[in-house]
This record gives sequence, structure tokens and C-alpha cells, in this order.
Amino acid sequence: MATLRYIGIFSLVTGVLAGCTTETPKAQTAPVVVQPGAPGNPGKTLPAASVSAAANPQFTAADVLFMQGMIPHHTQALRMTELVPSRTKNRDITLIAQRIQASQEDEIGLMRRWLQDRDQTVPDPNHDHAGPGGELMPGMLTEEQFAELKQATGTDFDRAFVQSMIAHHLGALQMVEKLFNSDGGQETEIFTYASHVDADQRIEIDRMRKLLVHMGGPTPSAES
Repeated sequence: MATLRYIGIFSLVTGVLAGCTTETPKAQTAPVVVQPGAPGNPGKTLPAASVSAAANPQFTAADVLFMQGMIPHHTQALRMTELVPSRTKNRDITLIAQRIQASQEDEIGLMRRWLQDRDQTVPDPNHDHAGPGGELMPGMLTEEQFAELKQATGTDFDRAFVQSMIAHHLGALQMVEKLFNSDGGQETEIFTYASHVDADQRIEIDRMRKLLVHMGGPTPSAES
């Protein structure tokens, strides 16, 4: 009887184990990696193999070019704001120029440090008024256009300054868009800075467009 009982128990255990081994293992869901997109745009879904890279993104050549191009871009904006005190008494223009000067001086320092920390070439703001390839960055004035702005005074200067600065800011937005459409803009510091530029420039563009409406005059578009 004992032998039969052991045989029965053995058969029961064997059956249970056999049932377990025939179960189809459940497929494991691969982790989803979402790469941040440009401000106002959705992120990108990346393959699971990108988990490690996405968790610790490194800077790219596109990031370096963005910083190297934005330094002369900001430098020209500072040159434009330096014209304001001697050419207008308009309080709104003066306040806009002061705000741009304060923010972009700080940002130039940030961009220079970013490039230096990564052993990349830092443009000389005293000599370089163009991008790393010698071309003007989007929205920048030619030296001829800058000379015309420099010659204007009073309300003519006010209108020309605001129109030129709107176009200049729109150019910065184009640079940010180009960065995020490339493989760049993912390193934490770059992403934070480029997103800040996008948000800050949009706010200032809105202010200047409202001011231009009061002065009368065409408003530069993104295609200008």
C-alpha cells in the first residue's frame, strides 16, 4: 500500500511539473525610451538599445556648432544695443535693449565656458561676427545693414532697431530648430540652454511686435 501511495504522489508531482513546462512564457515588453523634442514638439520614441545612451547623452558636433554660431549671433545683438543710448530717448526701446544686453552677456559667458570645458574652439567675440564657417548666422545684419542702423536717429532708429532685432531673434529660433532637428540638443546642459533661448526669444519677439504696432511699420516674419 505504501508503494502504491508513493507511486500516486510521484505521478501527481510529475503531472504538475509537466504542466508547468508546457506553459508558454510571456513575452517581456521592451522598455520605451522617449528622447525630448524641441520646445513645443513631441519627443521621439527610440529603440530599447538606446536606453544607455539616452540616460547619459553626450554632446555632438551639432551642439558645438550651435554654441560656436550663437556666440557671434549674441555678440552682434550686443553691438546693436550699444547704439541705443546715443540715438533714442524712447523708454520702451531703452528697457528692451537693457534686458537683451543683460541676458545675452550672461549667455555668452555660459557658451564660452561650455566650449572650454569640452576643449572646443571658442570664437573671439571681438573679431568674429559670423559663424564658424565664416557665414552670417540666421537673422544677423550684414555690415552694410548695421551701418544703416547706426546712422539712424530718433523714431527712425526706434523702428529700424525693433525690426532688426525681431529678425535677429527669429534667426536664433531657426538655429534652435536646426539643432533639435539634428542629432544634437540632447545633452542636459545643451537641452536646457537651447530651450531657454527658444522661450526667452519668443517672449521678447512678442513684446517688440506689440511695440512696433504702436510705432507703425512692417513686422519681420520668420522668412525674413
